[in-house]
Amino acid sequence: MQPKFVFFLFIMGIALNLSAQKFGNIDKSPMDISYYPNDFAHDRKFAPQLIGKDTAMIRIIYSRPAKKEREVFGKLVPFGKVWRTGANESAEIKFYQDVLLGGKKIKAGTYSLFTIPEQSEWTIILNTDLDQWGAYSYREEKDVLRFKVPVKKAEDLIESFSIKCEKVDTKSVLIRMGWENTVVEIPVGF
Repeated sequence: MQPKFVFFLFIMGIALNLSAQKFGNIDKSPMDISYYPNDFAHDRKFAPQLIGKDTAMIRIIYSRPAKKEREVFGKLVPFGKVWRTGANESAEIKFYQDVLLGGKKIKAGTYSLFTIPEQSEWTIILNTDLDQWGAYSYREEKDVLRFKVPVKKAEDLIESFSIKCEKVDTKSVLIRMGWENTVVEIPVGF
């Protein structure tokens, strides 16, 4: 056999093998990111130049489950139980500088963000265990902070769980979380 023909067969074999590789299905609860001071994650055109430790003050990584005609709070997400705050892995929040949260100074760093939803208020939890799937291995002894915030009624139905950081003034931000007909706001001070 000629070397060129053998080489051609070799390359074709690799190409056929590569095309046979399969990927899993698309995640039904896609991951999202919310940043403060600007929500760069939704403006992909500018994101590479603007996101970084010199510009961001807060980053929240979470997955966005959809309502899909289901009753969410009290059913899909039970009241009174620790929730991963989204879907899939537990939500993570990174503070790029020290902040005031729930009346307590929180050091710059990355934390798991858990919540305990109730009808009239939610307990907000920062925890030091990272990279957790859901809240199955949640350990209360790893909590850095727990505090409560009131529940508000959404003006419109929120189909997919969402988190947005909104400026209040030069020294404070609201982390707004909403799904179905529920909104909670977490005040953050700098």
